Amino acid sequence: MQDLTSLALFAHVVEHGGFSAAARALGMPKSTLSRRISELERHQGVQLLRRSTRQLVLTDVGRAFLVHCQELLAAAEAADQVTQFVQEAPRGTIRVSTPQQLSQLVLAPLVPVFMQRYPEVKLEFLVTNAPVDLIAEQVDVALRVRSHIEDSSLVARPLASGSNYLYAQPALVERLGEPVHPNDLHDWPTVSVSYSSGRYQYEMIGPDGVKSTLRHQPILISDDMRMLREAAIHGLGVVMLPEQLGDPRVRQGQLQRILTEWTLPSGNLHLLYPSRRGLLPAVRAFIDFIVEHYQTHPIHPECQ
Repeated sequence: MQDLTSLALFAHVVEHGGFSAAARALGMPKSTLSRRISELERHQGVQLLRRSTRQLVLTDVGRAFLVHCQELLAAAEAADQVTQFVQEAPRGTIRVSTPQQLSQLVLAPLVPVFMQRYPEVKLEFLVTNAPVDLIAEQVDVALRVRSHIEDSSLVARPLASGSNYLYAQPALVERLGEPVHPNDLHDWPTVSVSYSSGRYQYEMIGPDGVKSTLRHQPILISDDMRMLREAAIHGLGVVMLPEQLGDPRVRQGQLQRILTEWTLPSGNLHLLYPSRRGLLPAVRAFIDFIVEHYQTHPIHPECQ
């Protein structure tokens, strides 16, 4: 059996994107690290990495080999954390990634409570609506709203599920006419959150199961959903909102749902974390705290 240290070194090289960064993180000479990986490849009898002056590329065998190395490391770290859970209170820094809206609606009210409960834990937030590579950015925990999570390298803890609807000012609907099909909105003004792809479209499923995609060009783009809701209330255009944000204004007569027989993709709130980091005491405490909150408060009052 190969020395487990060599397997760990191989995983570190891949995760850090090269020998130089991995050597700095591990506090060892780059030449020593390179030699250990070469010895590992000779022992296994296969090439795990293709080296160039600019980057490292995993071979197909190396990619499969990496999965097992990471599983072994995760098991070793989990065993090590057992004693830490018993002996230590959670401490250290947790790096959290979240979109702006979730930062305001979900985390802002909860952070003070968590930090009072765990005074030795520091929180560092990366608040952005742009895509984030959790591994490259050394993120411990991320909040995301997705219909489903495609990245199998991440652990996804579902927190809450909600439906999205199209809303418009009642006076605007009366003026332009009640739509019965997404195509009826072709000439309607819209407001929307920003999308990095630059493509703005409503993907909907009708009562008969037929799918329809309506492309539109918003007259207002913002990552603040409250701003978009306010714009729709004042008749600037149609807006897609989670029901927690839109329905309270429907009850007040400021908005109404449109195309109610058509379904939009749901928004599921998830906690994501790289599996190897998920067992650190401080990170585990943060995850458990958020999950516990949503078990008793599935809809945050700020959404009302």
